[in-house]
Amino acid sequence: QVQLVESGGGLVQTGDSLRLSCVVSGRTFSEYAMGWFRQASGKGRELVAAVSVDGITFYTSSAKGRFAVSRDNAKNTVYLQMNILKPEDTAVYYCPSQRAIFTMAANPWEANEYNYWGQGTQVTVSS
Repeated sequence: QVQLVESGGGLVQTGDSLRLSCVVSGRTFSEYAMGWFRQASGKGRELVAAVSVDGITFYTSSAKGRFAVSRDNAKNTVYLQMNILKPEDTAVYYCPSQRAIFTMAANPWEANEYNYWGQGTQVTVSS
């Protein structure tokens, strides 16, 4: 059974930093690209960042320059370092595992490219 457990969320102030972690079990972590999505209240899920099996990263405009995604294959863990947080970053953050093995999805921003999702971790940024 594949499980993904996100952690590291919390309540912070504008300009603060957070580091999210996601531990994956039940799957050969090193063989799959990973993503970080977020979902704000009343909105759909949107990609924040993705990382390939060999560490190549992809960011959306909302994350570029402020967030950094990384992975530690020895620990089956993917990270999202978030800096200069803004109130609009408030959301539940998820770290899904991509469906395709070894390769980064052609459209990593599409939620259906990912077939395993965790429960998410809440990030709240106060102004």
